Amino acid sequence: MVTPFDWIVLKSKYLVKDRWISVRSDTCQMPNGTIVDPYYVLEYPTWVNVVALTKNQEVILVKQYRHGLKQTIIELPSGAVETEDVLPMEAAKRELLEETGYTSNHFIETGILSPNPATHTNLTHCFLATDVECVADLKLDLTEQIDVVLLPLKKLIEGIDKGILLQTLHISSLFFALKKLDKVQFY
Repeated sequence: MVTPFDWIVLKSKYLVKDRWISVRSDTCQMPNGTIVDPYYVLEYPTWVNVVALTKNQEVILVKQYRHGLKQTIIELPSGAVETEDVLPMEAAKRELLEETGYTSNHFIETGILSPNPATHTNLTHCFLATDVECVADLKLDLTEQIDVVLLPLKKLIEGIDKGILLQTLHISSLFFALKKLDKVQFY
């Protein structure tokens, strides 16, 4: 659906085209005639995040180095939807199992987010997995070095304002999960 706010792409070229990211430079015309050149667009694959809870209400987290921040941080299990994944749910199950060794028969999608609608083309699908159990060893990519961390859900919630989770998409995924679990109060 075209709206009166839509920009028209006059020219577009790829600066980087890779499996994990493509960077595009667009020349655009705004509805008022203003030309925006260049406007950079980042094309990523679809992403998934999983809030995984054990029967004891522990959240399965991953501790890993993130080069953009140059820090080791704690995150939710997450990753990209790959070609063998027919649906984002399959990617969520695969990523949870690969990164943590945990799985469950109880997965639900809790929400969909846009990482940054100004510059990113992809969406992030958020999932809640309950009654997860450890069934396998980790199956990490060559660039992954992960420690699995189990943290009581209450401690994770208490630690949010202390920066225990820095990744904004993960905090949003946690919010969706808490809402689905009826653990969010609105006033």
